[in-house]
Amino acid sequence: MDSEEDSFVRLHDEPESPEQSTVQPGEGMDRLDPDGPESPEELRREIERFKELHGLLEQECVKLRMAKEAAEQRTQELRKEGEILHKIIEHQISLKRDKERAHQMDILAEQEKNTRLRMEKQVLENKLEKAKRRSQGDLVMMQSDLPEKKMVFKELEANKEDMNKLMLTPRIRYPLPGGSALITFEEAEVAQRIIEMKEHVVELSCWEEVEDLDQCRIRVQAAPVEILLPSALEIRLTQSSRNILVSDLPSLDISEEALLDKLELFFSKKKNGGSEVERREFLDNSSQVVLTFAQDGVAEPLIERGHVQVPIMGGKYEVKISPYMNGDITDLQLQPSRCPRTVLLSGIPDVLAEESMKDTLEIHFQKASRGGGEVDSLTYVPAGRTGVAVLVEDTRG
Repeated sequence: MDSEEDSFVRLHDEPESPEQSTVQPGEGMDRLDPDGPESPEELRREIERFKELHGLLEQECVKLRMAKEAAEQRTQELRKEGEILHKIIEHQISLKRDKERAHQMDILAEQEKNTRLRMEKQVLENKLEKAKRRSQGDLVMMQSDLPEKKMVFKELEANKEDMNKLMLTPRIRYPLPGGSALITFEEAEVAQRIIEMKEHVVELSCWEEVEDLDQCRIRVQAAPVEILLPSALEIRLTQSSRNILVSDLPSLDISEEALLDKLELFFSKKKNGGSEVERREFLDNSSQVVLTFAQDGVAEPLIERGHVQVPIMGGKYEVKISPYMNGDITDLQLQPSRCPRTVLLSGIPDVLAEESMKDTLEIHFQKASRGGGEVDSLTYVPAGRTGVAVLVEDTRG
């Protein structure tokens, strides 16, 4: 068996400098000399160094292989993304073409619609011109058909811009929960001051119903009264084809129901120009009756007659027949509004009788030392009950 020395490759005997003895990758095998005088230990070190170089090269190969696989995977992903984007672009182009075709069809439809509307406009203008020629006579006839109202001079209107405006008087129903009160002051500044203070301590020691007369007091909260008021109102009036308004009724010693029966009996007969009466009723706060027929076309001939004589309790009385106008609200706009002189008080416990609590609150909020002032009105709803306050327009300047 060979000795240990003979199992290694010998290097050259000549000593080399450290720089010359350094083995670069790929150069180690050229530097080996089988006949060299190097010792086995030196050869072992050389072999170990080459093993390290081999391991580094294998690691580099693994990294390159992984990088190659990642690049190939990314290439596949990009190729798929490109295909998807291509399909999306083709779909968008197709949608754009469809929209363009639909747009062209819409343009053609609008052109046809405009042509038809121009023709209809011309027809309506011709009808309007004919209606204008009859308007004055028709207006006089319509005015003669309206139920008469008694009017009286009230005041001279200085603003001519308000001549053709319909004035509405708001009447708001405001719910009041139990344990609350509404108080209206003479001056708006007082109400604003009370609201800004928010919480008020009211002394109750002046009433016999309460025990511990020296220390009893309550805390109430003050808040503004905010409501919604109409800022714009549009009403469309149409004449009913099945209703008539009967006025100028005689004042007789009979009940309203009996009078309604007489009118229904008369106007339900065809010989009197009527038909079956579906409903009859008195208008609120008036002496006028609304009759509703079961069929269309009955009201117009009666309205054209204007007046008819109706037999009632052995006599004949002439009554007036007028068109019945239906009003439909086509536009209603509301805006928030705050009552300037009124304050809402809440959190009032039920510790006094109703009248006693009202007097206590009024006395407290009339004192200037409490931030109050002259009280115009006050209403109180005890706890456990509910109420409804009616708010009307404040006409004070």
